[in-house]
Amino acid sequence: MTDSTALDSFLDKWRTRWPEWRVVEVFVPVAQRQLAVAWFALLQEFTDAMNIAGDPLPADAKLAWWGEELRDWSRQRSRHPLGRVLEPHRAPWFELAETLPVLIRLRERPQDPAAAFELVRPLATAVANAESALFGFATGGQPLVQSIGAQWLATRLEGAGDAAVPVHSGNRADSSQLGWSRQLLEQWPVRNGGAVPRRLWGALARSRLRRFTKAGEGSAPLSPVRALWLGWRMARRR
Repeated sequence: MTDSTALDSFLDKWRTRWPEWRVVEVFVPVAQRQLAVAWFALLQEFTDAMNIAGDPLPADAKLAWWGEELRDWSRQRSRHPLGRVLEPHRAPWFELAETLPVLIRLRERPQDPAAAFELVRPLATAVANAESALFGFATGGQPLVQSIGAQWLATRLEGAGDAAVPVHSGNRADSSQLGWSRQLLEQWPVRNGGAVPRRLWGALARSRLRRFTKAGEGSAPLSPVRALWLGWRMARRR
């Protein structure tokens, strides 16, 4: 397999999981389109390791490998095909690598909603800072970090179901998967100040969570018309 073919396989894997992106991508500046998909494909590699089923050791080894790879990116060296697109950008790769162990801890059931958001915050902050460097915008501060954190927790819920629901639901009686999804939506800022690619992907992920019923059941993609309307609104909103 050539480097180009290997890169395309990672990009296409992410696009397959987010088919609406082909519609909303029109709102992303042309120069950032491949960069955005490569970045989101990288984050998908991390979420796959977080949501591993069965023996976690291979996934833990994969995350350790990614940690070394990201540290190499900070020294302008790369081995992974995604590095061909991402590594030339001077982003805080080392700092992102330092937060990858959070993904292992996210497999544990959180005690309550506040603990879940506190746990994911270092990772969400590192992702926000990397996106600020990649897409050239001033970081959106805590609303952006909160939004990214909510998306990570939603991804965990969609992949792990009951194992992702906090043990204590705070002041709410509903400690079901659906109840946790509603709490995540309530704590997910729509206006977050992120770059256009983040606002678009976040809106698609938020829409998917709104249609969530139970882990493993999936959600049908938005129709092209609805995706286009959502993309237009989010591209205009900061």
